[in-house]
Amino acid sequence: MGQTSQFAVDATGADVLVPPRQHEVTQRSGLVDVVDVDDFATWTSLVSRAFVPLEVTSEHSSSFHGRIRSRLLGDIYISEITATEHQVHRTPDLISAGARPYFKLSLQLAGSGMLMQDGREAILSPGDIAIYDTNRPYTLTFDREFRSLVVMFPHAMVDLPAETIGHITATRIPGDEGLAKLVSPFLSHLARNMERISGRSGIRLMHNTIDLVATVLHSQLDAQTGESSHGHRAALLKDVHAYIDEHISDPDLSPGEIAAATFISTRHLHGIFKEQGVTVSAWIRSRRLEHCRRDLADPLLASKPVSAVASRWGFVDASHFSRLFRSTFGISPSDFRERASASPETIAS
Repeated sequence: MGQTSQFAVDATGADVLVPPRQHEVTQRSGLVDVVDVDDFATWTSLVSRAFVPLEVTSEHSSSFHGRIRSRLLGDIYISEITATEHQVHRTPDLISAGARPYFKLSLQLAGSGMLMQDGREAILSPGDIAIYDTNRPYTLTFDREFRSLVVMFPHAMVDLPAETIGHITATRIPGDEGLAKLVSPFLSHLARNMERISGRSGIRLMHNTIDLVATVLHSQLDAQTGESSHGHRAALLKDVHAYIDEHISDPDLSPGEIAAATFISTRHLHGIFKEQGVTVSAWIRSRRLEHCRRDLADPLLASKPVSAVASRWGFVDASHFSRLFRSTFGISPSDFRERASASPETIAS
């Protein structure tokens, strides 16, 4: 057992090589990093480097031990955490320091935990799922030894605005009911088989995993809609998103067309999106860019010119697309594709 370096995600979402610290014992099993820690101060530093900056406390720090098994696949960070009692806090001051916003999906594997965010709290038992947002304060509390799976991914990877997902953060999604009954065992299997997730096929699998997660979130929102006085508005937003996704490749897609197709006024459409903290055009643009980013990282489309990828998703001006891609992801489309081809498991998004 020796010391090696590990990967973490920096403020821009890029993977960075992090050297091991004192009291850390790091193994590499294939492409999986396994870090064992027996010192609480070291654990505090480790989780902030591995995820986003966090404040960590414990009433039994002198007897603390913890372990993280992790994989970085493109812009998705998957980790299995085993540790003794402690609390994790994402504070407003830490958020204001300016890190890229991520969602975290937590699957409780053993023991129990409590997640608090947006005025709600969820008690999680084995098999239960919950979602939370690194761009807003949250607290995780573990009263005794536990094991959980955390999948961290950028906001842009799901077809729901952060404000919409904010309605179900820190909400227990029971692992023995509904779609979660199917998805929870799948995620648990991922945790046990990280070593098998590799290469471009591994990245495809993780993208499909996020799509499954998004489906569960949609289902949870639908269930909540049935109990909410705002149910009609939520259902309408879902229809609007569906129409946009179905016609995203049309360069002439416009608010007027979307409003007409969903039987509302253009003013009403803009009002719905304003409530989500985004404009209609910005939402369409972000969805197109995400499709382009996925295509540029897909080895099966490596021979397709960048301009053709852009055109496929509604960008008619290649120069404008290139500037927009660079301003969004911090890298040109051609450089992104080259990096994805050279090192498919460590793509900066």
